[in-house]
Amino acid sequence: MSNEHIIILTGAGVSAPSGLSTFRGAGGVWRDHDVMKLATPEGFAADPDLVHTFYNDRRANLARVEPNAAHKAIAKLQVDCPGRVTLITQNVDDLHERGGSPDVIHMHGSLLQGLCMACDARMLWTGDMNRRSACPKCGAVGSMRPDVVWFGEIPHFMDRIADAMETVTTFISIGTSGEVYPAANFLSEAKSLGAYTLEFNLEPSARSGKFHESHMGPCEDLLPKFVEDKLYWSLG
Repeated sequence: MSNEHIIILTGAGVSAPSGLSTFRGAGGVWRDHDVMKLATPEGFAADPDLVHTFYNDRRANLARVEPNAAHKAIAKLQVDCPGRVTLITQNVDDLHERGGSPDVIHMHGSLLQGLCMACDARMLWTGDMNRRSACPKCGAVGSMRPDVVWFGEIPHFMDRIADAMETVTTFISIGTSGEVYPAANFLSEAKSLGAYTLEFNLEPSARSGKFHESHMGPCEDLLPKFVEDKLYWSLG
């Protein structure tokens, strides 16, 4: 079906099997840390050293893990599906890219990018960052912050996401509670446009009953079989 447009939304449940902590689930990052101190502009202004240390640790952890079968299955669907597949992620890691996905919309930013508060430049940043880090573009010292979307900030690429949603025929939510806005609107928007909706999650979410299909279990186990079947019927 060449006119099919699948939109996939992924969350922390996709990357958790690789060894990255979720934020809101049992043992999630925000259960052990004060979100207002680590993920708000105000927290960063109050204690940049604390925030830099937190994100430096997360960046180092990311370098030690590998994409899992869920990332690879999503990439296979993107590459091999005869229709259009748009991948939107709430994750700030690069495991989708390393898993083979050719195009990823990072609506919450990326751990591997820095943002200069002096000139608004964004650039690749794979090492540590601190209050003495200088912007490679404008040279300003102390102006760098992680290019992740903090609470109270507007997610990235919302215009591109809105354009994609206009033609969605299938919406798939994977490894996310779907409770954080604006991503929380995607399901209802897709259904209003007549899209078929599916959820893959480790356990039922508050929105599970609103999907046409809900599949519970480890994403890394469920998705390879789903993609294999999907491609069989699409290409057959």
